[in-house]
Amino acid sequence: MATRKLTFSPVTRDLWDDFCSLFSQAGVQNGCWCMYWRIRRTEFQRQYGHVNKKAMKRLIVSGVIPGILAFHEGSAVGWCSVASREDFPVLDRSPVLKRIDKKPVWSITCFFISKNYRHGNMMRSLIQASVRYAKQQGAKIIEAYPIRPERIHDPRPEMYRGTVSIFSRVGFVIAAQRTRTRPIMRYYVDKKKATSENAVPKTSGTDVKKK
Repeated sequence: MATRKLTFSPVTRDLWDDFCSLFSQAGVQNGCWCMYWRIRRTEFQRQYGHVNKKAMKRLIVSGVIPGILAFHEGSAVGWCSVASREDFPVLDRSPVLKRIDKKPVWSITCFFISKNYRHGNMMRSLIQASVRYAKQQGAKIIEAYPIRPERIHDPRPEMYRGTVSIFSRVGFVIAAQRTRTRPIMRYYVDKKKATSENAVPKTSGTDVKKK
């Protein structure tokens, strides 16, 4: 699969069926429906499955854009949750991921990639597209909460957050390190706060469609 064949779109109500098609694949996402960082843990567990799906649909139908989808040949094959940090109140309940400062930021919280597309540069392409989308919405700082899989005994349950190495290659830098395995990383749009490596490269065919 060539990266140039991918397209990316923010998830609006007209893409609900595409979102469902991707999230209905076998896996924990078909119970989470990307509500994990949006509601309290007790509520999330209580409504795991169909009720979480209904909650996400209400958000999207109301006009909330929870993230972007990656498409290949007309089918949704990848997902990245990206929105203003205020949309993810559970982050501030975490002693590890609570706010660094009072600056307005956007957050990349999770990924889901269809099984046949999990190799290659799909996650990197999703990050690049998400940064461009956030910038289109006026974001100046984009945060991420990846893991260092080499320091975790079994990192598989947390790979949905991405890895430090992938975010580093896109231009994110570690902004806070409260544990040795789960830093907070930031991408700074302001070039005065970024090194030359902080620029998200333009990859042919990966621009986010504006809605």
